[in-house]
Amino acid sequence: MTVAVFLGALLGAMALGMPIAYALLVCGVALMAYLNMFDAQILAQNLIGGADSFPLLAVPFFMLAGEIMNVGGLSRRIVNLALTLVGHVRGGLGYVTILAAVLMAALSGSAVADTAALAALLLPMMKAAGHNEGRAGGLIASAGIIAPVIPPSIGFVIFGVAANVSIGKLFIAGIVPGILLGVGIAITWWWVARNENVTPPPKASRAERMTAFRSSLWALFLPVIVLVGLKMGVFTPTEAAVVAAAYAFFVATFVYRELSFKQLVPVFVSAAKTTAVIMFLVAAAMVSAWLITVANLPAELTALLQPLIDQPTLLLIVIMIITMVVGTAMDMTPTILILTPVLMPVVKAAGIDPVYFGVLFIINNAIGLITPPVGTVLNVVAGVGRMKMDTVTVGVLPFMLAQFAVMFLLVIFPQLVLVPMKWFY
Repeated sequence: MTVAVFLGALLGAMALGMPIAYALLVCGVALMAYLNMFDAQILAQNLIGGADSFPLLAVPFFMLAGEIMNVGGLSRRIVNLALTLVGHVRGGLGYVTILAAVLMAALSGSAVADTAALAALLLPMMKAAGHNEGRAGGLIASAGIIAPVIPPSIGFVIFGVAANVSIGKLFIAGIVPGILLGVGIAITWWWVARNENVTPPPKASRAERMTAFRSSLWALFLPVIVLVGLKMGVFTPTEAAVVAAAYAFFVATFVYRELSFKQLVPVFVSAAKTTAVIMFLVAAAMVSAWLITVANLPAELTALLQPLIDQPTLLLIVIMIITMVVGTAMDMTPTILILTPVLMPVVKAAGIDPVYFGVLFIINNAIGLITPPVGTVLNVVAGVGRMKMDTVTVGVLPFMLAQFAVMFLLVIFPQLVLVPMKWFY
């Protein structure tokens, strides 16, 4: 009955058109009333305490770094570097998109910011070259969701806080899976675009490649600084976010000189708006998370899944399918915040590495950003490219299936995540 109250209140509030954060609060109030323990003071304390977390400070700084990079020319230089490297091969603009997405993912960690930049820079080029509009939009959308997997990742920060798992280990563990996602959609692009009669851009000369490399060198140093700093223990993930934002500001303002002090206000406002949405979601979700624990829902779920506890691979497959279904109707952040406190006790009971599970869980939620009908990243591509949502949805299907295939490959072969993680960390 407790599960019915929890889901009924949450889904009912969402069906009425209530924003997710408020739906989570309604869900919390309904659970408190059902448990006969309603207290507005407890509600307020958990709401405030949910956002009062030092690791969560990484979110606004990573968001700010992403905004600065898009406005300050760092993203454009990364795209130009990828264009000079692989733009000339058959279907080259598609490979440019994938390579640029992987490089940009190591800069910001925001799928929406990266996708918006890729769509604005590359979609017009792909259309002009003669690529199918929907297929090009679908590729850009699927490439954009690599951002929450390759560090630095806002998704890993939120999961790490919700699950009490090392964010630094999550960052390191996400490197290889993120690259594999890129390889998966690259193979799919080769297959679907092989019959397109498109003339690629001319091959860049060695001098042009060197010029593009030198121009993007400052931007490329950012992920190196963050990852080396984390591995060497120079700073925490939260401090890494501050370093990323300060470095991006310095490069954009004093090196590339594309970000003026007048532009800082809209950049800060944009980052603050996005941060406010995420932080309010986290705060509201922590109310529900506390009540989920009080109501003993994890124990009920563990008992329900008890037959699978001794079969970790099968358990993971079931959890991934559940997350896939939820991801079609809910955005990434609320899905992480709602499911994490419920699933983690089950995962630990089965002896599954929490960091390994976190990587799979974030990959699944990232793919949820391109699954209709919600598909936040699909909406970004459709909006920036002025395309119909249906067109982008059809175009993204083969790439989405390829990324799901990579995810289940990681479920079956956990060594693909665990071995590189232990080697890097």
